[in-house]
Amino acid sequence: MRYLAIVVWAVLISFVVSYVLSSMGNTEFSLPGTFALAAIFSIAAILLGDVILKEEKSE
Repeated sequence: MRYLAIVVWAVLISFVVSYVLSSMGNTEFSLPGTFALAAIFSIAAILLGDVILKEEKSE
């Protein structure tokens, strides 16, 4: 469930970022580029949460 939330938020954030950047650059909105950015955001968030910021369990 945690990964599903990460993917949903990554898609929403990438849509906003792509829309704003395409509007500022006066270019066409690219849906495949948006999903590629969402994949990058998802992978980065999962790696950050599970690998880099992993807490050590105390006994």
